Amino acid sequence: MTTEFLSLLCLGLCLGYEDEKKNEKLPKPSLHARPSSVVEARSNVTLKCQAPSKNVTFILRKVNDSGYKQERFSTEDEAEFHFTDLKLKDAGSYFCAYKTTASHEWSESSEHLQLVTTDTRTIFVAIFSCISILLLFLSVFIIYRCSQHGSSPEESTKRISDSKLSEQEAAEADLSRMERVSVSTADPQGVTYAELNINALSEAASDTTQEPPGSHEYAAVKV
Repeated sequence: MTTEFLSLLCLGLCLGYEDEKKNEKLPKPSLHARPSSVVEARSNVTLKCQAPSKNVTFILRKVNDSGYKQERFSTEDEAEFHFTDLKLKDAGSYFCAYKTTASHEWSESSEHLQLVTTDTRTIFVAIFSCISILLLFLSVFIIYRCSQHGSSPEESTKRISDSKLSEQEAAEADLSRMERVSVSTADPQGVTYAELNINALSEAASDTTQEPPGSHEYAAVKV
C-alpha cells in the first residue's frame, strides 16, 4: 500500500508540474527590421523575430489586419520574414510571437514595429506640383502688375485731355455769357452788333452814291 501510494503521489506531482509548465506564460520575443524599418517602395526588407529558446514556431502578424499571418518553424532561436518588392500597402505596424513544442499557447507579443515605405516618385510629383502652382500664381501676379503699370499713363493722359476739354468748354461758356451781357447793355431793344454794322455800311454806301451839294451850280457857271 505504501509503495502504491508513493507511486501515485509522484505521478500526480509530475502531472501537476507538466500542467504548470504548460500553463506558464512564455516571455515575449523581440522584432527587428533589416536594413531599416523605413525603406523605399519596390525594395526588400527582412523582419527578424528572436525568442529566448530554440526549436520554436514563430508567427508574424499585422496590427489592424486579423487576416494577415505568417508562420515559421526554426531550430534556432530566431526566424526571418522576408518582404520583396515592397508595396505601399505593406506599410504598417507588425508584431511577432512564438510557441515551443511543449506549450500549446503563444507567447506574449513582441513590441510593435512600425514599417514605413516611401515612394520617391510620389514625393517628386508632389513637390513639382507645388512648385508649378507657385510659379503660376507668380506669373499671374507679374502680368497683373505689368498691365496696371502699362495702363496708368494712358489713363492719366485721358484724364488730362478730359480736364483740358472741360476747361475750354467752361471758358467758351463764360465768353458767350459775357457777349450776351455786353449786347444787352449796349442796346436795350435787342439790336445786335451785326445789325448795327450792316446799317452803318448801308448808310456809308448811300452817301458815296449821292452827288455833293452845289455840283450842278458849279457846272453852270463854268459853261
